[in-house]
Amino acid sequence: MIKAKLRLLLLLCAASTAATAQQLYLPLNIRQAYEKGTRDASGQPGPRYWQNHASYDIEVAFNPQTRLLAGSESIYYINNSPDTLKEINLKVLANLYQKGNVRAMNIDREDEHDGVAITDLRVNGAATSVPAFTGTNLTLKVPALAPGASMQLQLHFAYTLNKNSHIRTGAIDDGAFFIAYFFPRVAVYDDINGWDKIPYTGAMEFYNDFSEFRVAITVPGDYQAWATGDLVNAAEVYQPRFLQRIAAASQQDDIRYIIDSTDLKAGNITKNKTANTWRFEAKHVTDFAFAISNQYLWQSASVEVDPQTKRRTRVDAVFNPQHTDYYDVAHFTRATVEKMSYHFPRWPFPYSHETVFDGLDQMEYPMMVNDNPAPDRKYSIELTDHEVFHTMFPFYMGTNETLYSWMDEGWATIGEWLISPMIDSSLVDDYGMEAYNKIAGKFQDLPVMSPSNQLTDAYMTNSYPKPALGYLYVKDLLGDSLFLKALHHYIRTWNGKHPQPYDFFNCMNAGAGRNLNWFWKSCFFDNGYPDLGLAPVRVLNGNYEIVVKRIGSKPAPVDVTLIFEDGTTQKMHRAIDCWEQGAESVKFSIPKKKRLKTVALGSTWVADIDPSNDVFQLK
Repeated sequence: MIKAKLRLLLLLCAASTAATAQQLYLPLNIRQAYEKGTRDASGQPGPRYWQNHASYDIEVAFNPQTRLLAGSESIYYINNSPDTLKEINLKVLANLYQKGNVRAMNIDREDEHDGVAITDLRVNGAATSVPAFTGTNLTLKVPALAPGASMQLQLHFAYTLNKNSHIRTGAIDDGAFFIAYFFPRVAVYDDINGWDKIPYTGAMEFYNDFSEFRVAITVPGDYQAWATGDLVNAAEVYQPRFLQRIAAASQQDDIRYIIDSTDLKAGNITKNKTANTWRFEAKHVTDFAFAISNQYLWQSASVEVDPQTKRRTRVDAVFNPQHTDYYDVAHFTRATVEKMSYHFPRWPFPYSHETVFDGLDQMEYPMMVNDNPAPDRKYSIELTDHEVFHTMFPFYMGTNETLYSWMDEGWATIGEWLISPMIDSSLVDDYGMEAYNKIAGKFQDLPVMSPSNQLTDAYMTNSYPKPALGYLYVKDLLGDSLFLKALHHYIRTWNGKHPQPYDFFNCMNAGAGRNLNWFWKSCFFDNGYPDLGLAPVRVLNGNYEIVVKRIGSKPAPVDVTLIFEDGTTQKMHRAIDCWEQGAESVKFSIPKKKRLKTVALGSTWVADIDPSNDVFQLK
C-alpha cells in the first residue's frame, strides 16, 4: 500500500512537472486534434492522423497572341477523413483578376476579366451546374462522400492571362510567360479547420494537399515549356541534339548551355509543327506551374544531392539574353542546391530539377522559381537562394502558408542568411533586420503566432526576420549538431504531411531532448521587443566588469566586442538561455592586461530597438 501510494505520488509529481513545462497556449481546435488523436503533444502525427488526396489529369492550351488559356481536367479525389463530405471546395485562384473581387493588391484594369469560365462540370460522370460565384472559392454541393470513398470531378476552364499586373503569374513579355494557379483545384480539408475557405487576395500565399499531376501543355511550335515535374515526351518535342545536351547536363557538374544565342538565331530547336504538346508528370507535390518562351537562353548543370543513392538534381536558369545578371544564376542555383543538401538543412534536395525562370516576381513553386532580374550580384545570390530554399519549406513539408507564413518564409530567410556567405564569403546578408528594428515594440508589432491572413503592417516582419531570428537563436543555443538532429526529426516526421506550429515546436523539443517552450512562448506568442544595453564599464579587483542589461522582454543572444588601445579585439558571446531563468543582466569579467578602449554590443542578427546604449567608450 505504501509503495502504491508512493508510486501514485511520483506519477502526480511527473504530471505536474509536465504541465508546468507546457507554457504554450493551446487554441481549441489544436486541443481537439489532440483529443481526437489526429495529432499528438509529442509532435508526432496522432494514430488517427489523415489527409485527403487528389490526382489531376490536365490538358491546357495557351495562345501567346491572345493570352487565352483554356483547358480541361479530371480530378480523382479520395476522402481519407472520418467525416462525410457533402460539399467540395475548389480553389479558383485565377479569379484574383475577376471584376468585383476583393484584392489586397492593385491590378491594372485591363487585366480584369469576367472570372474563370468553368463549364461541362461532371461529378462522378453526372452533369452538374456551376453555381454563380465571385472570388477564389467555389463550393460545390455533391453527393455524400463517405469516409474512405472517392469521387471524380471533370470540368473545362478558360480565362485570359494577365499582361500588365504580374502577381506571381502572367505575361513577362511578348515571348515569355510564367503561368501558375491556372487550374481549379480541390482545397485542403484538414483535421484543424475543415475546408480551407480563406480567399486569395494576392498578398497571402498558399496551402495545398500533396497530389499527383499529369499535365499536357499545348503551345505554338516555336515555344519551349519548363514545368513542375518531369518532361516525359522530350523526344516528341525537341530536336535530337538538344535531347543530348539535356541528358549531359543532367549527369555533369559543369554549367553548360542547352540553348545558346546561336541556337536562338538558327531556330529549329523544337519539332517543326504548328503546335507541340509538352507532357509533364509530377508525383507527391503540392502544386504545378509552368513557363514558356521562344526567345530565352537556357543554362543547365546538375549536382549529386544524395551520396548514398548517387541521385542528382538538374538545375536550370532560363532567361532573357539581355539580363546580364542571369548569366550567373545557374551557378547560384547549383550552389544553393548543394549547400542545402550538405550544409543547411543538410537534407538531400528532394526533387529531380530546380528551374529558375527570368520573370517579373520573386516567387517559388514546386521545382520552379519566377525571379525578376537583379541589380547586382549580392541581390541575385540572396534572391536565388531564398526562393530555392522554399523547396523544403513549404513544398516538402506541406505547411499552411496562408495562416502561418513564418513556417516557410522564416526558414527561407535563415537559409538566405546562412547560404549567401557560403556562395560568396564577402556577403553579409541582413535581410529584414532593419524592418524589424523599426517596428519592434510598436503597436503594430504583433506576435508571430498571429494568423498571417489577419496582418497588414506586421506581415513582413512576422513572416521573415522574426521567425528566422527564432530559428537562428535556437541553432546557436543547441549547437549545429543538436539543432540539425532536432530539425531532421521534424522533417522526417512531417514531410509530405501538414504540420501545424505546435507540431513544429513539439518536434523540435523532442528532437533536441530539451524543453524550449520558454523560448517559443517569448519569441512566437508574446508581445514585446528586443533591447539590450551596456552599463558603464567598471574596473573591479583588476578586472574590467562588463554588464549587459536586458531592457526589452524579447530574449536575444549577447554579443560583445572589446576593442583595445593597441587595435586588437576580443569577442564574447552568450546564447539565449542566459535569459531563461529571468535574469536582468549578464556579466563578463575580463582581466585588465591591456588598456580597453571601446566596448560594443550587438551583431548582424541581434535585433535591438535602441542602439544608443550599445557602445561604451572608456576614458
